[in-house]
Amino acid sequence: MCVWLYATRIPALKERNVIYDPRRPSEEFHAQLPASVRWKADNYNNLLEQPTIFYAVALTLAFLNAGSGLNAGLAWAYVALRIAHSLVHVLINKVMIRFALFAAASLVLLVMTLRAAWIIVLG
Repeated sequence: MCVWLYATRIPALKERNVIYDPRRPSEEFHAQLPASVRWKADNYNNLLEQPTIFYAVALTLAFLNAGSGLNAGLAWAYVALRIAHSLVHVLINKVMIRFALFAAASLVLLVMTLRAAWIIVLG
């Protein structure tokens, strides 16, 4: 996503002769870019939020030697849902589709977290 972000942002900045001024609000900078370019940056920021919880839970399950079977399936389901969410976000940005994918991924992450907590508490 980071590569895609810059692969679209840099040409858009050059095409519009946009010069970033750190003294001005970032909203003014973003307003000069087309929405389809901003979507990549928005999605990149999303990928730095909830997925960090996923990394912690997945690593915890792995360290507890519980990273196979259903837990592995849940982890891959989360990854697939987040990839689908990213593609919808950056290509068509249909909010209801994005929300459905985000909600499904969040539910999977919740189940993973509860399973990890259960293993920690009950051994």
